[in-house]
Amino acid sequence: MHNKSSDIKKMKLIIPMAGRGTRLRPHTHTTPKPLLPIAGKMMIQRIIETFMRTLDKDIEEIAFVLGDFGSEVENKLKEMTEHFGAKCSIYHQDVAMGTAHAVYCARESMQGEIIVAFADTLFDVKDKVEIEDADSVIWLKQVDNPSSFGVAVMEAGQIISFVEKPSEPVSDLAIIGVYYFKIGEDLKKELVNIVENDLKSPRGEYELTDAIDALLEKKNVFKPATVDTWLDCGTLQSWIDTTNAILESDKELPKLQEFSDVKINHPVYIGKDVEISDSEIGPFVSIEDGAKISDCRLTNTIVNSNSTLNDCNLQNSTIGAFNRVEGVSGQIHTGDHSQLKC
Repeated sequence: MHNKSSDIKKMKLIIPMAGRGTRLRPHTHTTPKPLLPIAGKMMIQRIIETFMRTLDKDIEEIAFVLGDFGSEVENKLKEMTEHFGAKCSIYHQDVAMGTAHAVYCARESMQGEIIVAFADTLFDVKDKVEIEDADSVIWLKQVDNPSSFGVAVMEAGQIISFVEKPSEPVSDLAIIGVYYFKIGEDLKKELVNIVENDLKSPRGEYELTDAIDALLEKKNVFKPATVDTWLDCGTLQSWIDTTNAILESDKELPKLQEFSDVKINHPVYIGKDVEISDSEIGPFVSIEDGAKISDCRLTNTIVNSNSTLNDCNLQNSTIGAFNRVEGVSGQIHTGDHSQLKC
């Protein structure tokens, strides 16, 4: 019998995520930003699922470029990668020296078709992404304020150049940080040239856009993949806003269990083994596994796993994992293993 699965092309996914996520502190003191939960799934998991759904190719390897996050984070990434049926490779970027350097750190995994995806934002594409007739594909989002982004300039359906934060309206297609390369070795060659010859940009960093410009100059065909949704997760408020958008749009969120003496105002996500009593939850609340909540009123709030809240009235708040919070009203942001009582 002919095995159709053997006909499916395979590719590698390279995910630089060595940044410290300083604007998401206190949560990123202990957890890298891409591992923060969004309605029951880590941000990085949602990104990978989008690729699985929108590409007609199997992902055979996921290579993560990490800072010094420790073995617990690495084990979590390995476990998640195995769940997707892929090989997990871990690389380290000890000193942040720019986007090209971050990808360069994973150069040993650059064979064949690759996607480079910076794990800063969530995105979604309604249709399958067509990558067959291009040397490279850049994921783009139409924006109202292109002067705040790097943008791609189009001509006859192809990308002909890139402009960083244009002062003139040359394009409204922002680069979201996701790139496909048909021949990973070609990108690797440009990255090695940039890093090992110390070709830094005026701001003193090795830039991925310089490698891409070099490929463009060699007449590589660059095509766009336009995304329908692009959600930022870079700040505490945007983490809340993005979670809220997922709560409204994700059709695969599990059905909520019933709680006595609890009023649920949708949309709400409640994880496994959560205990809630004498409370009003929502709208726009995400509660991760193992949390215990009693006598609380929560709106527009994220509660991480295994935290205990009692007698709280919280809005626009983010609660870390393994917290104990009691008698608090208003807006708060607490890191993991915190205790707060008023």
